[in-house]
Amino acid sequence: MQRPKLSVVIPCYNEEGCLELLHERVSAAARAAVGDDYEIVLVNDGSRDGSWSVMHRLCAGDPRLVAINLSRNHGHQLALTAGLDLCAGEEILIIDADLQDPPELLADMRATMREQQADVVYAVRRKRDGETIFKKATAAIFYRMLDRITDTPIPLDTGDFRLMSRRALDALLSLPEQARFIRGMVAWVGFRQVPFVYDRHERHAGETKYPLAKMIRFALDAVTGFSTAPLRFASHAGLALTGLSALLFLYIVIGWLMGSAVQGWTSTMLVVVFLGAVQMFVLGMIGEYLGRLYVESKRRPLYLVADVAGPVKGHASLGYRYADSGEVTVSPTRRDAAEPDPGPEATAPKPRARRKAGDPPTLL
Repeated sequence: MQRPKLSVVIPCYNEEGCLELLHERVSAAARAAVGDDYEIVLVNDGSRDGSWSVMHRLCAGDPRLVAINLSRNHGHQLALTAGLDLCAGEEILIIDADLQDPPELLADMRATMREQQADVVYAVRRKRDGETIFKKATAAIFYRMLDRITDTPIPLDTGDFRLMSRRALDALLSLPEQARFIRGMVAWVGFRQVPFVYDRHERHAGETKYPLAKMIRFALDAVTGFSTAPLRFASHAGLALTGLSALLFLYIVIGWLMGSAVQGWTSTMLVVVFLGAVQMFVLGMIGEYLGRLYVESKRRPLYLVADVAGPVKGHASLGYRYADSGEVTVSPTRRDAAEPDPGPEATAPKPRARRKAGDPPTLL
């Protein structure tokens, strides 16, 4: 099957009010860039509004539109991963559903990719209309802090809005992490990556899907996924506090030798509380890393799919089996694209052998 020139991947969560205009603008931008040789992949991340109904209706009227309905809310990064797994284009545009990132920039981003001979064109936000001062300030601090503590340079002031080549996407999809920080993972795979500066608009409808708690979780995933600096900080803090304890011990001994009593229960309790707080912080950071190892060790599927609407042109890594008729059967597990299908004989349950008299019992 011939790949389309372009795939546009859009994760959606409670975006019922944006979907029709989103479909109209993205379709127009894609058609202006590559003619009719494109596909749009919408991923419904367990929305609680009527997003899936709107997607299903749009798919019925547009043969270039595919919609994936995940079994529940898996989170923005895993919903995006599902769309990237399914898409089949030679070039892949990632964009959010809220229309803060203008799809009309596609043609300019493709021109930049060709002029710079790049595999990734990532969009850098020059302005962020409609966002609070708090969000702008915390985002600026976070990305600059992340840039200081990670070994992989992650571009400042960027989101997931970017244009990628097929080989860059294939490299990204080969990474097996469960906790995914995709903009950092794209930076890690390398290849030639160039910036594209733009002004971000206000959200078209609805409200932000990243409240403070989700932003903190997202930041923790980014830090623990791309840096061991917090663990190094724990070691450095331990050495510093050991030195401080030695100085305090020396102060107490000198005071005792000079016959003066050491004053101050307040100062003593202050030191005890401070040391306890540092210990709890260090244990918390170690727990974050151990938690990531625990999640990775379970090797669960990244996501589960409940339903698909529209023609499917992607590959088997999503967990689909493709028939010649174009029908799609959803598989409950994610199969690696390189793994051969074992066939029905290998997957069918085998009859249990009958135990003969005198044989020891079988332990299950």
